[in-house]
Amino acid sequence: MPPVSEQPAPAAARRPLWTILLALLLGALALWGASRMVWFAEFRDEGLRGTVLYTENGEQRATALVPLAILALAGVAGAVATGGWARRVLGIVLVAAGAAGVWSGLDGIRFGGFAAGLPGTQIVLGHLLAVLGGILVALGGLAAIRWAGTARRLGSRYAAPGARPARRDPDTELWEALSEGSDPTDPPDPRR
Repeated sequence: MPPVSEQPAPAAARRPLWTILLALLLGALALWGASRMVWFAEFRDEGLRGTVLYTENGEQRATALVPLAILALAGVAGAVATGGWARRVLGIVLVAAGAAGVWSGLDGIRFGGFAAGLPGTQIVLGHLLAVLGGILVALGGLAAIRWAGTARRLGSRYAAPGARPARRDPDTELWEALSEGSDPTDPPDPRR
């Protein structure tokens, strides 16, 4: 029976990180897109101007959408740069941010009863897009918690797992070379 490797395959180790990053990026994009859509509309009597359509976008109605999108983007950088317990803490923060995004999208949503001429479809889609963004950010946070120890991080490719630190004491290096069976006073072989 072949020995089981403790280290995940390189492609398998990158896959969790890409899953985290993709979920956070799509969640941030959805939250930002929801903040740009119409979330409230009504006809108002403006006196001399007559009746006009008054609208408010998601950023005006749910002020947390843009900060949550920025937090999700910062979570991308945090997921790349951290690992272990720091990535778990980041994941918990991202799950809470995702829950806040879902709450913002569900707060005040209605699926019907719009007057003729109001952009009811865009209002509903804006709310649902915020819910989707919150779910994606929360899933990215859960993935960060789940794969905190196994997903790669920035610079992990360049870390030497078994490298010994360089010794500063030359006498110690000479004695260790003798212990290993080589004579440190021999000149280097010119054929190498």
